[in-house]
Amino acid sequence: MKPVGIFYGSTSGSTESIAKKIQKALGKDAHLHDISKSDVATIQQYENLIFGTSAWGIGDMQDDWEDFIDSLNEVNYEGKKIALFGLGDQEEYPESFVDGLGTLYCRLPEKSIVVGEWPKDGYDYYFSLAEKEGKLVGLAIDEHHQSDKSEARIKKWTDQLKKSFN
Repeated sequence: MKPVGIFYGSTSGSTESIAKKIQKALGKDAHLHDISKSDVATIQQYENLIFGTSAWGIGDMQDDWEDFIDSLNEVNYEGKKIALFGLGDQEEYPESFVDGLGTLYCRLPEKSIVVGEWPKDGYDYYFSLAEKEGKLVGLAIDEHHQSDKSEARIKKWTDQLKKSFN
């Protein structure tokens, strides 16, 4: 597998923690990047990308992603694959579970290169911007109410990515 750039935005540290677990599961060729300290040139260096965000309030993306999101239009996506992960709280915000993930997906200028969709089974919410055609556009993590499932979900998702990435 070619190197993977993992770009995350994290305010409270939860998304960074999950990004580190994803990095560990993918191995030595996975590199972490805080989106608040990143630029288009850094993203451009990778063919395999993972973008991760949390949801704040009712469906907003994490602030650093909000600040950076328009820059994604400057990336040349030829030859790239992108996987997404998002954190959310399905009990407190069942009407907007992992909406930050869905917003990130919606704002990507090229959707055909997104890999790593995830089943919605095992979650209890009633609406999410991240749900498309009965699946989630990426890995959904609920550290508040399902932290006991995070490790297994990360392992299964990263195994899937290893097959999808170049």
